[in-house]
Amino acid sequence: MNDLLFLVAEYNASFVSGMAMLGAGVAMIAGIGAGIGQGYAAGRAAEAVGRQPEAQGKIMITMIVGQAMAETTGLYALVIAFMLMGK
Repeated sequence: MNDLLFLVAEYNASFVSGMAMLGAGVAMIAGIGAGIGQGYAAGRAAEAVGRQPEAQGKIMITMIVGQAMAETTGLYALVIAFMLMGK
């Protein structure tokens, strides 16, 4: 009976560890969204500067703030992935 309980406990620990690693991988899918968002922002900013070069300073500041916001989702996903890998 004790051997059976040991096997069940070890199986549960392995299962939880495996699911945590799977969750870490799924969390990193958010990096795709951050990359797409930053690329889109840079492309639109380049287009805007091409249309109105005298507003380059304001456009660049707005683009950098937007890219920082887009990057935070990727960083949060990375932190969650590291937290799950530590389990």
